[in-house]
Amino acid sequence: MIRFVVSPDRVLTPDLAARLPGRGIWLSAHRDVLETARTRGAFARAARGQVTIPPDLGPLLQDGLLRRIADLLGLGRRAGQAVCGYAKVREWIVEGRAAVIVQAIAGSPDERSRLLSGARALPVVAVMSGRRLAASFGRDHVVHAALSRGALADRLVTESGRYAGLAGLAAPTRPDRGGEQPPGAADGLEQAGA
Repeated sequence: MIRFVVSPDRVLTPDLAARLPGRGIWLSAHRDVLETARTRGAFARAARGQVTIPPDLGPLLQDGLLRRIADLLGLGRRAGQAVCGYAKVREWIVEGRAAVIVQAIAGSPDERSRLLSGARALPVVAVMSGRRLAASFGRDHVVHAALSRGALADRLVTESGRYAGLAGLAAPTRPDRGGEQPPGAADGLEQAGA
């Protein structure tokens, strides 16, 4: 779900952190739901009056969610809960420390398979470019990263699911759960074109 508020000048404003003051308008994080709400006047009805909807609302939301994902990775790095690089990520997977794997969208599916060998049940988030992923770690180039279990990993999976829903991506499944989605991934995680 994504929260929106109406600013004093009646402009619809995304509230991705759900902290802005005012009466919130909640909407499912799916591209088609957003487009339907925009074209059918649902925002105006919910706000009980005319609202100005930014013409680039979809890209604005996607960019904001990617920023939040990058911030979570940076916070995880500073807290010692995230590592990057094939060797370190593989080490965390073998030790059972990794809760979620992050791969750049240009990362090879074959390389991901080798990385995950023996742990294919781990959720894989692939929604950002290698450059943006590298910036989260203060590096020039990063393809793989891992987060340890905890609130940061849970939030990253949730934010990635929201992004995937807005980008119109299919939801991944976890083989160890008989096709169920990973916790907090109601909207999907697997691949994106951002």
